[in-house]
Amino acid sequence: MTAREASPLGRFSWALFDWANQPFFTVVTTFIFGPYFANVMIADPVEGQATWAFTQWASGIAIALLSPFLGAMADAGGRRKPYVFAFQFLLVMGCIGLWWAYPDRPDLVWPVAWAVVLATVGAEMSIVFNNAQLPDIVRPDRMGRLSGFGWGLGYVGGLIALGVVLVAQAVLGADPSHALERATGPASALWLVVFVVPMFLFTPEHAKDRPVSVWQCAREGGASLLATLGRLRQHRNAFNYLIAFMLYNDGLAAIIAFGGVYAKATFGWSVTTLGIFGIVVTLLAIPGAFLGGWLDDTLGSKRTVRLAIAGVIVATIGILGITVDRVLFVVPAEPVSPARGLFGSTQEMAFMAFALLLGFCMGPMQAASRTLIGRLAPPTMVGEFYGLFALSGRATAWMAPLAIDAVTSGTQSTRWGIACVLVFLVLGFALLGRVQEVRAPSSSP
Repeated sequence: MTAREASPLGRFSWALFDWANQPFFTVVTTFIFGPYFANVMIADPVEGQATWAFTQWASGIAIALLSPFLGAMADAGGRRKPYVFAFQFLLVMGCIGLWWAYPDRPDLVWPVAWAVVLATVGAEMSIVFNNAQLPDIVRPDRMGRLSGFGWGLGYVGGLIALGVVLVAQAVLGADPSHALERATGPASALWLVVFVVPMFLFTPEHAKDRPVSVWQCAREGGASLLATLGRLRQHRNAFNYLIAFMLYNDGLAAIIAFGGVYAKATFGWSVTTLGIFGIVVTLLAIPGAFLGGWLDDTLGSKRTVRLAIAGVIVATIGILGITVDRVLFVVPAEPVSPARGLFGSTQEMAFMAFALLLGFCMGPMQAASRTLIGRLAPPTMVGEFYGLFALSGRATAWMAPLAIDAVTSGTQSTRWGIACVLVFLVLGFALLGRVQEVRAPSSSP
């Protein structure tokens, strides 16, 4: 834990990392490319949701295997930026590969799916190492604000990216080759390359005083990780939090990753409608993230996260209660008309209301979760614990999409497939209640 903060430019540049990476999550995985891939490139909503689920659980397994060991390696050497650079490069390569997601090309479905996996691994793993820089650049009593500022800045970046997509759609009009949807990958890569540079230039990192080779980092990091895993019983509080985070974060990640896919399958939304939907949801996520940073430092990280999880549970139940002829499971509604205006049906307005609640809650939930592990981790084991944090966030991240895959395929229902996320959210909320927001000692007694 640092006793001296980085400069304002260094802290801002760290937060700008979220701005640089967010268009991949907003435009590619959630609102534009993901729904296109699942419903247009594949053309069968059930098979498309199942295939998109594969991209999420396959990348989740890779991240779960890599993150704790590489986090321990970074702790051993003290440097995180080389790891950030390597995985950002993978993200860029994966995003470029999405350009080849041509419609009516079933032979390209799996190569594109693997490009999504590569990009997702690159994005999530680079976030692990950027997160691990947080306790080194800001005082403990200001971590929540900086974390929330980063999330909020990221949402602003995602909002602008969605706006660019809508303008491009208005200018280009309908395109049978769906070049706009395919271009979201390369465009997100270009955005990333431009805006991630300040973090590398201006955010300080604390390397070891003595040079440490990669081999020595691997050896020391591996030994340290094994020792940490062996001592997890002595870090019972942090261990309980990691399990809770593993569960509720999987539920949140799944509802975010499949929300646009589900909306397009249910209502047949166009790129323009999905883009507007994304902008409106993101507009609520921005103040949610900034408010979450304030609540984090005022009420504490744990209370902030629990409030946010409760909101996400309510929103998810509400979304699942909407079909083409029902809202809240039992209330009849007029069938959705093809001639309706923007969000012109009762079902779509109800869907938007619950989606806005989800958007408002996900910022505080993510930002305060990132802060909480920094508050719980022993000062000399921050990188390892952020690696374990990523592991817990991804250890079962493959399970939620895999469950969605299995249930969607088994029931031939996108709705029941999405319902799986409630199990993860409720269990995570319950287990988080057992966590105490206190810092662990540097070494076990």
